Amino acid sequence: MIGTGRFHIAVSVPLVVEYESVAKRQLGEINLTEQEIDDVLDYVCHVADRKRIFFLWRPFLRDSKDDMLIELAMASQSDCIVTHNVRHFHGIEHLGIRAQTPGEFLKHIGAIS
Repeated sequence: MIGTGRFHIAVSVPLVVEYESVAKRQLGEINLTEQEIDDVLDYVCHVADRKRIFFLWRPFLRDSKDDMLIELAMASQSDCIVTHNVRHFHGIEHLGIRAQTPGEFLKHIGAIS
């Protein structure tokens, strides 16, 4: 559903590097080749709002690796971070941002019941 206009997606260089690292570590476990991973990431970068991060909100979360997502959400004026690790983002509601699982987000945008 990325690129359909049903929701806004934002990326930063650190986030894309993290996506690439995680996806390529899972080669053999997922049904994608390295080239297909690169193609997916290229598409995401093409349709996403690409943001440069100039202001750091660190340290905010227990896992400092997750702070880059708060910084991106703030820079892109996003109101939601979609993640399987919702519990890692406790307290972000004070910044006007909520964390939702992919399933919760798909329900929120009306893509599933």
